[in-house]
Amino acid sequence: MLQTIAQPESETVRVLAPPAPPATVEDTGLSADLLSQLLIKTLYTGEAAGTQLAERLRVAYAMLERLVEAARAEKLIEVRGAAGTGTAGYRYALTDLGRERARQFLDANQYVGPAPVPLSQYVAFMRAVQAARGHVDRDCLFSGFAHLIVSQEVLNQLGPAINSGKSVFLYGPPGNGKTVIAEGIGRTFGGDMYIPHAVEVDGQIITVYDPVNHESLEMHQQRLVIAPPSHDRRWMRIKRPVVTVGGELTLDMLDLTFNPISKFYEAPIQLKSNGGVFVVDDFGRQRIRPRDLLNRWIVPLESRVDYLTLHTGKKFQIPFDVLIIFATNLNPETLADEAFLRRIPYKIYARNPTVEEYARIFEMNCRRRNLTFDPVVIEYLLRRYYEPRGIEMRACHPRDLIEQVVDMSRYQGREPSLSRDLIDAACRSYFVEQTVQTRSKTAAASQEPHQTGRSRPRV
Repeated sequence: MLQTIAQPESETVRVLAPPAPPATVEDTGLSADLLSQLLIKTLYTGEAAGTQLAERLRVAYAMLERLVEAARAEKLIEVRGAAGTGTAGYRYALTDLGRERARQFLDANQYVGPAPVPLSQYVAFMRAVQAARGHVDRDCLFSGFAHLIVSQEVLNQLGPAINSGKSVFLYGPPGNGKTVIAEGIGRTFGGDMYIPHAVEVDGQIITVYDPVNHESLEMHQQRLVIAPPSHDRRWMRIKRPVVTVGGELTLDMLDLTFNPISKFYEAPIQLKSNGGVFVVDDFGRQRIRPRDLLNRWIVPLESRVDYLTLHTGKKFQIPFDVLIIFATNLNPETLADEAFLRRIPYKIYARNPTVEEYARIFEMNCRRRNLTFDPVVIEYLLRRYYEPRGIEMRACHPRDLIEQVVDMSRYQGREPSLSRDLIDAACRSYFVEQTVQTRSKTAAASQEPHQTGRSRPRV
């Protein structure tokens, strides 16, 4: 039904105004003690200039200066030299008393990095993100799926589903691009957003930014000025997240992960997806029962808020601004009861491609691989393989067959082309399992009794 092909990114970028930079310690929403502890723990790794400390904590040095002077007065840090004018250019290091104090802080919490954002500021910003999100129209949707071949029927279902902001059930035979559709939805959302490096809740630190699931749009550059930056640098600019999980998903991944050694938390996967798309691929094939997983989503799907619990027992509420997409090859009715399926209002079937769609997918993948497309190839595949063997067309077949043609051409030291011998070789390799199954079924059928009820005569 669809297949991916490289396409340049849209030039239209939708960005919510970034969080304003804090001018004072009070503006950060954090206590001076928490920032002082983070400052001391940062210096435990080695001496650093004032500007380097500001860079590591992602706050202006003008804000840290008062904390630095207080630490010097307590004889926790000392000046080892100067690399410029003003206290911002001083090189600071811990004293013996400072190292002892740093070890005490690290025993309580080993988090070292950008200053966290308090929960109240995170909640307020995510609500602003949710309110600022517009609706997609037909042109926006087509732009997001310009790199795919998708039927008009499916696109007309996807548009309202995206605008609803509610969950979507994508189901159908394997290989028809359910995962790629989900990624296309994330592309349709488009734009950038900001997420905090970490969030502070009741004195506990929760890391949010994940380089595996988040694509940063920021260039690293050290600031040599004391003046505050144009936005709160505790927040990182990223592409709107599209987080995908598969059979490895467990209930533990949906709760805060507390590290008993480092003594801080990692955000659950749905919190990392906030403001974007969360794809549960191969739904029904996880190690946990589908019913248990679905029960975990009942409250968030309806109330649009989620509840997390610290190891101290404190429970807190966070916005649940996530479009969840359940993608499965299984029948939805076997995975959930009617009550839960009602909470997923959009159920979209990813059917097999038609011959015309299959040909268009084949042609697009040929262009991607710089191969000359010939419609005769499609007719040959139908006549030689699909129809005689009863093989159903899948959207992934053109890509996979062309990849095998290219691989075989490289091995043979020849220019890739859609020659009959290479097509046949690719099909023999790609459809071998289905061929064996077909032969087994044929052999089994030949040994069954005739429809008349009489057994085959013994030889």
